[in-house]
Amino acid sequence: MVVAVTLWLGLSITGSLWLLLVIAVLDALLGTALGLFVSAFARTEFQVVQFMPAIVMPQILLSGLFVARDEMARPLELLSDVLPLSYAVDATNDVTTSAEFTGALTRDLLVITGAAALALVLGAATLRRQTR
Repeated sequence: MVVAVTLWLGLSITGSLWLLLVIAVLDALLGTALGLFVSAFARTEFQVVQFMPAIVMPQILLSGLFVARDEMARPLELLSDVLPLSYAVDATNDVTTSAEFTGALTRDLLVITGAAALALVLGAATLRRQTR
């Protein structure tokens, strides 16, 4: 979706379009894995819907989309360093502004991949199983 909108709006990307697609897919996988993990703690669909803003909103507000992370108060900046969406935003910014594959981009991709894998493992481990 991000790549399609980028192409449709004619936005210029300095880096690789394929790398931007990889970041978008990894971030989508991460979001799905977090949803699976959170749903393991809910008893109804309505509870899942109530949980998701508590997971998503802090990440959106602290990821650097609205305020640069280095301009945040130090406690908020430290909290944003733990949230995986911050690394997805940083990786997207790196790809759109630079054609080089930097160490920071590698770190961001590894953090996103690791967070998605961890959320999938935790989600699978905590999901209730029903046998009939």
